[in-house]
Amino acid sequence: MKLTLQMSISAVSLLAALAIPVRLAAQEQKPKPARYTVTDLGTLGGTFSNAYGANGARYVGGAAQLSGGNQHAFLWYRGHMRDLGTLGGPNSLGSGPDPSNELAILSDTSTTDPLGEDFCGFGTHLICLGAIWKGGAMTPLPTLGGNNSEAFTINNRGQEVGVAENKTQDANCPAPQVLDFEAVTWGPKPGEIHKLRPLRGDSVGFALGINDHGQAVGSSGSCANTTTNSVTGSVAGPHAVLWDNGRPIDLGSLGGTSVNTAAAINDRGEVIGGSYLKGDTTIHSFLWTKDAGMQDLGTLNGDALSLGGWINNKSQVVGWSCDSSGSCRAYLWENKVMTDLNSLIPSDSNLYLMFAYGINDAGEIAGQAMEKSTGQLHAFLAVPRHTAASSKDTAPAALSDISRRGDVAENVRQLQQRLRSVQFGSRFAGMR
Repeated sequence: MKLTLQMSISAVSLLAALAIPVRLAAQEQKPKPARYTVTDLGTLGGTFSNAYGANGARYVGGAAQLSGGNQHAFLWYRGHMRDLGTLGGPNSLGSGPDPSNELAILSDTSTTDPLGEDFCGFGTHLICLGAIWKGGAMTPLPTLGGNNSEAFTINNRGQEVGVAENKTQDANCPAPQVLDFEAVTWGPKPGEIHKLRPLRGDSVGFALGINDHGQAVGSSGSCANTTTNSVTGSVAGPHAVLWDNGRPIDLGSLGGTSVNTAAAINDRGEVIGGSYLKGDTTIHSFLWTKDAGMQDLGTLNGDALSLGGWINNKSQVVGWSCDSSGSCRAYLWENKVMTDLNSLIPSDSNLYLMFAYGINDAGEIAGQAMEKSTGQLHAFLAVPRHTAASSKDTAPAALSDISRRGDVAENVRQLQQRLRSVQFGSRFAGMR
């Protein structure tokens, strides 16, 4: 009996050992990412545009330059880019649309800021307000008693999140900022505004993302170390925050202290954003879950930093990864693998995908790309296609390689130099 038992144990052990390679092989055979067709959304007459998200009907929202140099929020559908105008000033910027084609907006007004602030970063020093674009009209949203606000994102229930100034003048604010600001939600009823208090010990904050359960994410800190200039790309704070039923929860960090910002949250409560690593010399995209906490998503091969832009309800993450010289490429992260989006589009595409800001539940991705022929930055929409790869679907050249090719215009090289001066460590869009 003893011998039989030992033989049985040995047989089971042998079967288990033989099964290990099978299990490992199954684990390694992860589904490959879809390939995409990419559409250049154009501009409103200028040289750049940016898309922040698309709804399920492929309406896309963002901002585009006019021929005169200002930028306006747009809503794009089937080749037509609609100019959504402003609140009376020269500039505006829009988020991705909800299913009703409503957008969160931030816009200049025609009123000079009495404190000389440039809250939204348009450089106009006009009062800038958050707004909602609904039913063909743009309606301003209330503040917390201060002059300015910004609306960043709208969920499927018509709730918006962003930031609004209060009346507190703070000597710690870097010029030209004077007033403190707080994270807020607006709606779903017209005119509603709800304050989202910062973490204990912090005095200011902002919210970038909100899911359909009303959970919001963003960052908090002091006026000295937290910025909200969305137009200049400087939207960052030291403490990543999840607001659950209005209660702030510290999401931790990847070891750094200067920038920890949550950019988006899906309906499963999964949060993505960017966090500095220990030593505060580089920033990485993160995924936070209630069970596992904050996880480092890393970068694309050879890059130095990355940032997360959006996460959908299928846990697909998009963002951008940059090398040490500041050359960036859009990525898709799924099944624990980060993939250069440029490797998933036809190699003869005229677009080089640089920043991915939004992904809907159909896997359709919105962002900003460089036209290889002109060096201009244009909004794009990438749509998955489930067909066999063509002969043109090959790995892309790196941006540095593209800029060295003799058939590419000189302004491409100039663009690369400009990109190196951008403060990528605090460049958060947080818009759908």
